[in-house]
Amino acid sequence: MLTLACFLLAAQPEAALDMVDRHVMVYYEPGRFGGWPANHGIWIWGNEILVGFSRGYYKDLGPHRHHIDREKPEEFCLARSVDGGETWAIEHPNDKGHLLPQGKALHGVELPGVAIKPAIPCPGDVDFTHPDFAMTLRMSDINAGPARFYYSYDRGHTWEGPFAFPNFDTPGVAARTDYIVDGPHACTVFLTAAKRNGTEGRPFCARTTDGAKTWEFVSWIAPEHLGFAIMPATVRLSDTDLITVVRRREWYKRWLNAYVSRDNGATWEPLNDPVETLGEGNPPSLIKLRDGRLCLNYGYRAAPFSICAKLSDDGGRTWSDPIVLRDDGANRDIGYCRAVQRPDGKVVTLYYFNDLKTGPERYIAATIWQPPPHETTSE
Repeated sequence: MLTLACFLLAAQPEAALDMVDRHVMVYYEPGRFGGWPANHGIWIWGNEILVGFSRGYYKDLGPHRHHIDREKPEEFCLARSVDGGETWAIEHPNDKGHLLPQGKALHGVELPGVAIKPAIPCPGDVDFTHPDFAMTLRMSDINAGPARFYYSYDRGHTWEGPFAFPNFDTPGVAARTDYIVDGPHACTVFLTAAKRNGTEGRPFCARTTDGAKTWEFVSWIAPEHLGFAIMPATVRLSDTDLITVVRRREWYKRWLNAYVSRDNGATWEPLNDPVETLGEGNPPSLIKLRDGRLCLNYGYRAAPFSICAKLSDDGGRTWSDPIVLRDDGANRDIGYCRAVQRPDGKVVTLYYFNDLKTGPERYIAATIWQPPPHETTSE
């Protein structure tokens, strides 16, 4: 197993706000590509944090494409910290037969010498409230599916699965991990389906009440657009209220939409857009802080190439100005954030990044930062 000692990255002065504690290197390897935590998932148990990401081979494919060699295998990896994100160790679940890419779905390249297990029906009775539970939902194709999921009762050291996820009479489901535990055998997931013409995509929510043996389609979150609405990031506001933020694209516009449900996901209505422009676009990462505020993390794919956050103290109706966590990115190939809040109140935001100091390879980094105090008004 490859274990990399993390080290601190030098922050650009203009990006080093008082609230930014430090930037930490999570995964970097010469000649390799680390990317897309948003496609995998993040989990936290106290000060233990686990995040998934893709590991491939670096190849310069020009200014408008991801610099990953499409002719070589891509693996799914995990990074684990047991000290709140200060240091990290890299784990390779593929070596144990876990979280394997499905066949030739990833760029048409198989992992050599690795037997791919087919997705099977889940027998059910999954205990979503197990104290060491984690679940990840993954896709084989952004448009056609099929989707699958895995779960763990030991904080991601071993995984059960893959289990098949239904297409719900759509052309295919593009599953990325976004779920809310509702009870011992109840869980709601928020995913993206291909549109009726087979292109990406339209967000929806589905629910199980029998421990993942069966899944029920609950609702479409957004209408079917000419462009796409994909990659929802969702939190529960109350027993009945949910908020989700989705990545949007229409022609040359890239931004983030928000929707709220007042009936536990049965219907949705739009809120004000949290982020009106994102350069070339990036998915959201949404968490609820312990003081009740919402914290939205995202990558900004235009100069200055940045990792940013916004806060909302009114359930997503309005948002703060951007908090620039760092703005020293070398190009557009950054972002895909995941975030968690530590027991001490600090937020750990993970993402993939590329800067002028480290080299051309994309790497996984974390920013540890303290949200500003929650301003309350006394009467």
